[in-house]
Amino acid sequence: MLDNATMANLNALKLLGFARGLQEQRGQPELVAMTFDERLALLVDREMNTRADRKRSRLLQRARLKFPSACIEDADFTDIRGLDRKTFTGLALSGWIERGDTILFGGATGVGKTWLGCALAQYACRRGHGALHLRVPRLAEELRVLHASGAFRNWLADLARTDVLVLDDWGTGSLDASTRADLLEVVDDRAGQRATIITHQLPVEHWHGWIGDATIADAILDRLLPKAHRFNLEGPSRRGPRPGKSAKAPAKD
Repeated sequence: MLDNATMANLNALKLLGFARGLQEQRGQPELVAMTFDERLALLVDREMNTRADRKRSRLLQRARLKFPSACIEDADFTDIRGLDRKTFTGLALSGWIERGDTILFGGATGVGKTWLGCALAQYACRRGHGALHLRVPRLAEELRVLHASGAFRNWLADLARTDVLVLDDWGTGSLDASTRADLLEVVDDRAGQRATIITHQLPVEHWHGWIGDATIADAILDRLLPKAHRFNLEGPSRRGPRPGKSAKAPAKD
């Protein structure tokens, strides 16, 4: 039997993949013909894969995506105009995260903007990048709580280090002076360094009016738009099955 002390030590060192691989090797007589170095290489590879899987799980959990199971492979562009699979997949596989680009998904409610944003963020997590999903209409309340608790600066610093930020339902609701100033801080920290995904119904040309302060609006748009990929989606709502078809992703917004 495999020495219990060895297994205990491997688990204490958090070499969980190595330990499981070692146990499995003991039950595979055909591996006896392999050299020590070959078997060790397999165990190290198992540990690396286990750690990568745990990291992806942590990143996805922290991202708090509205659609955590959304993935680029399942995207369906049937009856959708303004974006196709080739363009979307090419974007996902490009260096948009490393460049700190902005991606804008615009269109009517139900067309699938949020699903697509979550799919990109989910793929970013699979590649080892941190992501976070925030709904802009709830942001004012969350910011008030952060300011009241004294946690705003730490939250802002964590957000500045997050590789991909999804700002969902941008342009929905109203902004007070404090929220608008905080939103500028968020955008300014990310400009040209960290990637941002924005889903919106309000056309870009009306963002100045929504933000409500010309100076701050100019500053926000100046940071978001120069490196932006803009997609205006058109098509039927995907909330629930469409007539004669089963519901396919992106199925919600």
